[in-house]
Amino acid sequence: LSADGQTTGILATLKLDSTYLKLVTARDDLRLVRDTVGLTLDQKSQLESISLEFLNHRTATALEDHERVDAVRGLINGYRSQATIFLGGPDMITADMIDFIKSDLQVFGAGILLFIIATLALIFRRVRWVVLPLVTCSLCLTIILGFLSWVDWRLTVISSNFVSLLLIITLALTIHLIVRYRELQSAKPDATQHQLVSETVVSMAKPCVYTVLTTIVAFTSLVVSNIRPVIDFGWMMTLGISLALLVSFVVIPAGMILLGKGKPSATADNSAAITRKFAWFTENYGSAVLLIALGLAALSGYGITKLEVENRFIDYFRSSTEIYQGMEIIDRALGGTTPLDIIIQAPASIAPATSDSETVEDSYGFSDQGDYSFAEDAFNDEDAALIDSYWFSSAGLADLSKLHRFIEAQPEVGKVSSLAQISAVATDLLGHPLNDFEIAFMRQSLGDDIYQQLVGPYLLENIDEARIQLRAKETGGQLHRAELLEKIRTYAENEVGIAPENIRFTGLLVLYNNMLQSLYKSQILTLGAVFVGIMAMFLVLFRSIKISIIAVLPNFLAAAIVLGGMGIMAIPLDMMTITIAAITVGIGVDHAIHYLTRFTREFSVDKNYIASMHRAHASIGQALFYTASTIIVGFSILALSNFIPSIYFGLLTSLAMLAALLGSMTLLPKLILLTKPFGLDSTTQTPTLGDK
Repeated sequence: LSADGQTTGILATLKLDSTYLKLVTARDDLRLVRDTVGLTLDQKSQLESISLEFLNHRTATALEDHERVDAVRGLINGYRSQATIFLGGPDMITADMIDFIKSDLQVFGAGILLFIIATLALIFRRVRWVVLPLVTCSLCLTIILGFLSWVDWRLTVISSNFVSLLLIITLALTIHLIVRYRELQSAKPDATQHQLVSETVVSMAKPCVYTVLTTIVAFTSLVVSNIRPVIDFGWMMTLGISLALLVSFVVIPAGMILLGKGKPSATADNSAAITRKFAWFTENYGSAVLLIALGLAALSGYGITKLEVENRFIDYFRSSTEIYQGMEIIDRALGGTTPLDIIIQAPASIAPATSDSETVEDSYGFSDQGDYSFAEDAFNDEDAALIDSYWFSSAGLADLSKLHRFIEAQPEVGKVSSLAQISAVATDLLGHPLNDFEIAFMRQSLGDDIYQQLVGPYLLENIDEARIQLRAKETGGQLHRAELLEKIRTYAENEVGIAPENIRFTGLLVLYNNMLQSLYKSQILTLGAVFVGIMAMFLVLFRSIKISIIAVLPNFLAAAIVLGGMGIMAIPLDMMTITIAAITVGIGVDHAIHYLTRFTREFSVDKNYIASMHRAHASIGQALFYTASTIIVGFSILALSNFIPSIYFGLLTSLAMLAALLGSMTLLPKLILLTKPFGLDSTTQTPTLGDK
């Protein structure tokens, strides 16, 4: 009941799924043996059997949970005319997020399909150049989705984006092939179709293979993030992009051969005029390009120092969703949403003998065993005899009450529950603090039902552990999870006198905090992996450290611009946005590879850097303009998602790809003109880089 008496809630606690617990424990035990000493043949067979049984049980349980949520919704719909009713809780959030995934797949699929048709029709204005890429994208997506379904590799909210991303990247590959073919057809009108297609494939094979490899490096780098949905996303994209390269280089050339040479398009392509302007600007205002790049780098560096990982789970959803509305009302009126359990062991000199089982704790004392120690079957044994407990003594209750009051006074904390509540009620009734005899008498006098409701959830008698349960408020803007955990631990140890080894934290707040705190490390690891992988590939491709550095600089600047912009705009890192920088570099360097490959070819003609730049912009610049525009608009379609991190991911990646395109069209050629990595300029004109 809320403080104003206007809001109430009904809390349903689901029974512990003992089958789930049994299966996951057996599976994880075997996995631990596999990763340490190895499995025997019998153990391997047992692991496969248990894993399959666990997966089937989890699938059936998820279906039951979804049906339960639907049933409860159907029940409360009959009362919505009489009151404002919201449904909340983990099961409801899980069910709705699955519906979000299905909805996003449908929306993204339809949106990308329309986008592909419109883009190809606008760029090429020929039916064949619409049909061939469309067939390629459809075939690639059908194969990869069939494979994922076959191996039962399930999509999450994060990995569901791979469908749209794979279509975008596949489309970009087809555009490169078609633009090159049309360029050759225009330059060699008398060549046969077989000659044109062969030269198209040969000339584009090397740059496309390397661009795909760099993109794969970007997505593979997500494996080091230690966040399972992000890892799955990385592997799915790696498989999908590899397949896209193969399908594109089979379907597009085969389709060209089957459809014949055809007539060149009578409609003039004006995109070269746009890319030539970039070349003109770079030649005449090169110093301005460098100054702008340095300024953006400095501003991005400042923004990166402002990056944060602390965010609100409620902000992952639109305010119009029931998840958001339900969490908001529970948070504001009913004592908070995010649970945290504080488990306190009685002092060793007083506590009874503990269990021989060991626990493994993290930096906040999180214990897997602690998750299950307070299962209802442990507390609800009505036939269990009362055992002497430190926590039912005046000293123990004083410690709990002191810590309870401190936690309750924190502005980010809502409802707090513990044994201290019984002591407080008894003290109010008697008018004085209870002594040990009165505490023992009170405990003995409680009926079974009352005991299980007021004592059972907060005391594990056989090992004398007490629990303080609280719910943190997400919507107040004051919640900093790591600071709250450290604040409670410090007070418990220094002011209450609880030994560090006797207190540990568990619950969703700890789990979510640990995930958030790992984001910084994951961001550094993914970027580092991308840099090392791409630099190694560039050294193999160009065999020059200078060219390799020139190639990556514009793209790392693009990634820095996005990260810096997030810091300046106070957009926190999350499971989606940590992937942006690595993906930006991985996809952005595709532009650099294509441009440098073409620039090398043009430079070999007359050894003139300025002329080579203009010719490169007029030729490969068109393909870069088309593909970058495709990627930018394609990522923007993610703004239609119900999941806010996906919206940020789409829009911020679009911004990053725009920065990468501008970098490849201006900063990259300027660095080439400045450093002359391909040898001396054949012209005698000096200076060649004069600025207006």
